[in-house]
Amino acid sequence: MSNNRPMPLRFTLVLVLSFVCLAVPSWADFQAGMDANNRGDYATALREWQPLAEQGDALAQYNLGVLYRKGRGVPQDDVHARQWYEKAAAQGQAKAQFNLGALYFNGAGVPKDYRQALRWFRLAADQGEALAQTKIAIMYDDGQGVPQDFVQAHKWYNLAAVNGDKPAAELRDALAKQMTPAQIAEAQKLAREWKPLKK
Repeated sequence: MSNNRPMPLRFTLVLVLSFVCLAVPSWADFQAGMDANNRGDYATALREWQPLAEQGDALAQYNLGVLYRKGRGVPQDDVHARQWYEKAAAQGQAKAQFNLGALYFNGAGVPKDYRQALRWFRLAADQGEALAQTKIAIMYDDGQGVPQDFVQAHKWYNLAAVNGDKPAAELRDALAKQMTPAQIAEAQKLAREWKPLKK
């Protein structure tokens, strides 16, 4: 019976090492893509990220979306950008969710659709993505795709400012000049009560 005990331990060890060995090349390929991207070698970045993206790697999918959106190493193509952003966004990648929302907001590669834009911005904003929070605030501030609501706009500007988006603080302060003290207090209360989604 004592001869049987080491076997499951060895099997577990081999299994864990197999996963580690399989994961390391993927990370190495992803990092090689990042290094190439950072030095402006977009063709190499594309070559490194494409197989990972096709295997379902959300970060690689997001980065391919960026390459297509900006026309780096590939012809600029919002439709392909949307396809890669959608794959990454569906896996919860916040930056992809924000960028997908921006495509819908601007009607780039898709018909303009504020409802879809707000949906994707909200998913990213709920993870603390400051730019998505700013875009939601702008939508409420201007009444784009939602009823105009200064309290909600102020709340989202405030959250974005706290998360590091400097223009959001300026926009919030400008908006506050059009609001009553009670509206500002309500917006601040909503911002304090807001909690990001846990991943």
